[in-house]
Amino acid sequence: MSSPPKRTLTAALIMAVTAGTLLACGDDAPKSDSHQITVWSLEDVADRVTATRAIIADFTARTGIKVNLVTVNEDRFPALIATSAAAGDLPDVVGSVSLAGVRTLASNELLHPEANGRIVDTLGRATFSPRALELTSDDGRQLAVPSDGWGQLLVYRKDLFDAAGLPAPDTYERIAAAAARLNTGGVAGITAATAPGDTFTQQTFEHLALANNCQLTDDSGAVRLDSPECVEAFGFYGQLMRTASVPGAQDVDTTRATYFAGRAAMLLWSPFVLDELAGLRADARPTCPQCQADPTWLARNSGFVTAIKGPAGTAPAQYGEISSWAVLDGAVTEPARSFVEHLLGEAYPRWIGMSPEGRVPVRTGTAQEPQKFLDAWNTSPAGVDTRRPLVDVYGEQVLAELRRSPDTFSRWGLTQGQGDLVGAILGELPVPKALAEVIGGRTDPAAAARRATRDVEAITAGVK
Repeated sequence: MSSPPKRTLTAALIMAVTAGTLLACGDDAPKSDSHQITVWSLEDVADRVTATRAIIADFTARTGIKVNLVTVNEDRFPALIATSAAAGDLPDVVGSVSLAGVRTLASNELLHPEANGRIVDTLGRATFSPRALELTSDDGRQLAVPSDGWGQLLVYRKDLFDAAGLPAPDTYERIAAAAARLNTGGVAGITAATAPGDTFTQQTFEHLALANNCQLTDDSGAVRLDSPECVEAFGFYGQLMRTASVPGAQDVDTTRATYFAGRAAMLLWSPFVLDELAGLRADARPTCPQCQADPTWLARNSGFVTAIKGPAGTAPAQYGEISSWAVLDGAVTEPARSFVEHLLGEAYPRWIGMSPEGRVPVRTGTAQEPQKFLDAWNTSPAGVDTRRPLVDVYGEQVLAELRRSPDTFSRWGLTQGQGDLVGAILGELPVPKALAEVIGGRTDPAAAARRATRDVEAITAGVK
């Protein structure tokens, strides 16, 4: 890079610095000249690294700009970026960064909003999901360039719902009614995360809490988990899990296994379940009795709800995660911009095609071809051991709903400027711990909401 950044890190990021070593997949060439850049990617799975390298090779052949690729494990990213910032040796570009990660980088003034804004403008602001741009912006500044996303899903057994004459479970009322009605005969009404020490529980609860307009904070930053909307969300989740779900602590593996075995009428999970549900992964196949003869039976008999609305909700909402690319402050700006524009332009179909079940494009197309990237995503093969386009299994209607879902994405705290707090609560998980008390019948929703509020307020004091 041309020059080291001049700034101080927040206490939260400084504390993230550890003695860990960087896991690099590339040479250690110096970054001082304008014909090479260093790119960190949080995609560190072997086949995705290979695919990224192929994209880089094409970029270098096209532009003459050398890219030193460094793959970083997502859990190690805060420590490693803090170490690099302290040493004045930041990469030029970071990729596959979560929404919370973008906000943490922004709060430490590590981003280059002007460069990222120019990328969006060059590619065409109208070609991006408006909601994705909103979630990656702050006070008119484009913090990062949104690439792709995934949103929490409610998966349900269409055959059981049709037989019982039940509508799709897209509201609190319909979910509760279906869970009670179908919780019989060895089939749970619903299975969802309950393990108090699991981020998956945080994500799942936040999905349903957002549906009821339950927010982490208000616009001033005051914690609002004890609001009537949040108390209602705690009560709704606790009642469902206590009366119509599977006993014991449930996590990402047990919830999926229960639904795959045909022992639950509804499942709350991410869209990464789609390739597994379709029988495209040998280590996570459906095991229901009907699935023995037809591995796609459960997929064909499942329906999907994206956004949900609670009684106090102003509009249907969906927990969503967006991965972004970002040019950092101090970067060799023009080559860095050129690389990100290439990745979200010519190379974009290959990037989202690496794992389409969890990479809904938030750039829909180009000015000339407005649906180009959505169409490419639609036909991208998904899976691990077997590769097959998801549209072949689920049909166009389901894929169309998934394509629209980024425009209903929401998240706690981000648009209220509380990115540091969001990252901090994921480390301590006070909300799942309070929720576990309600699920276990050890406290009431109002008391759990007050406890969560106090715990988050204590965390807030530590990140200021």
